[in-house]
Amino acid sequence: MELIENHLDQDYWDKRYITNETGWDLGSISPPIKTYIDTLEDKNTSILIPGCGNSYEAEYLLKRGFTNVSIIDIAPSLVENLRFKFKNNPNIKIVLGDFFDHQGEYDLIIEQTFFCALPPKMRQKYVLKMHQLLSFKGKLVGLLFDKFFEGGPPFGGSKAEYELLFKDYFDFIKMEPSQNSIAPRANSELFIEFQKRVK
Repeated sequence: MELIENHLDQDYWDKRYITNETGWDLGSISPPIKTYIDTLEDKNTSILIPGCGNSYEAEYLLKRGFTNVSIIDIAPSLVENLRFKFKNNPNIKIVLGDFFDHQGEYDLIIEQTFFCALPPKMRQKYVLKMHQLLSFKGKLVGLLFDKFFEGGPPFGGSKAEYELLFKDYFDFIKMEPSQNSIAPRANSELFIEFQKRVK
């Protein structure tokens, strides 16, 4: 499947990594996601990180002893680097591909700057795909921007918009201002914990 907007296709993202134009990259795991991971007890939880980037979240999960981590990204050069980075770890599956073509079932999907990288017209498709990939009572957890940007990506949004977007498919356990975002993103992120609603 080709992305709807040509400038956000595989070549676009691959060039961003090749030229190191990765302004969204924190260089380490995002503190709110780290805090959440630290509450998880079942190390066999099946976890997916879509649009995984440099995968600091996956790296942290593996250090914490998680055994069933999958990451997916559309950029070939990035995925090649990740395969080298994690080459000796049997507990991670690295997928080169389009998230919307991906098949599987996961207990937890971690959202970290993937949603905001998609053109807004793809958001409904994102919600449906997340719902499809999650297991019974599975969770979508992570961060969404609570601000708007000129142009994009990133593409911003608001709590009210997200409530409308997700309400028919997820139960909201949490959607609140993040208390421990990195300084440049302070007061502009919502921490979300959504549970799949089974119809």
